[in-house]
Amino acid sequence: MRLLILGRGKTGALVADLARARRHHVRVVGAQENNACRALTPEALADIEACLREKKNMVVGTTGWHSEAGHIRADVERAGIGFLYGANFSIGVNLFYDIVRTSAEACRHEYHGQIFERHHQHKKDAPSGTAAVLRRIIQECGGKDLEITSFREGEVVGLHEVTFDSPADRIYLCHDAKSRKGFAEGAVLGAEWLGTRRGFFEFKDIWREL
Repeated sequence: MRLLILGRGKTGALVADLARARRHHVRVVGAQENNACRALTPEALADIEACLREKKNMVVGTTGWHSEAGHIRADVERAGIGFLYGANFSIGVNLFYDIVRTSAEACRHEYHGQIFERHHQHKKDAPSGTAAVLRRIIQECGGKDLEITSFREGEVVGLHEVTFDSPADRIYLCHDAKSRKGFAEGAVLGAEWLGTRRGFFEFKDIWREL
């Protein structure tokens, strides 16, 4: 495949390296090069133009836009492209979602829940997109809206903890990312899965097919 990666951060660079190792053709564009989307032009990309207009499939790992998901889904369907998104492309995190989904039943049995997330000091958004997904899962499955406590310290890649506490016992669930490799591998595998598919997909719903 021919892949355009928007962003020269640590994870984007790792995605590019892994994609090249899997024999894909990769170009990476940084924020300055893509100011006002100028990288998404025929001049800059040869035969690849702006994604929606030219019906190019997209894999999106950014967060903070989900309140606009309905609008974006309509645009994707109108353009007839494939769109895969996720707050986290790590297989381990998506397994963790399932564990938390099962455990959320504790909220219906007099357990008090909390969510904690820790990331490196350079991460600007809080709470993390992954923590927001965990809260949504527990709302849907356990009927409780849990508080999220965020920490920004050192070079922590990403640590998410969910606790359910009762007078009798305490349930402790944790996912600790040791590197960004899991995120990058999932993104590349997701792009391969998307291929020529058309539609609006979330990674948590398709990762078992990879």
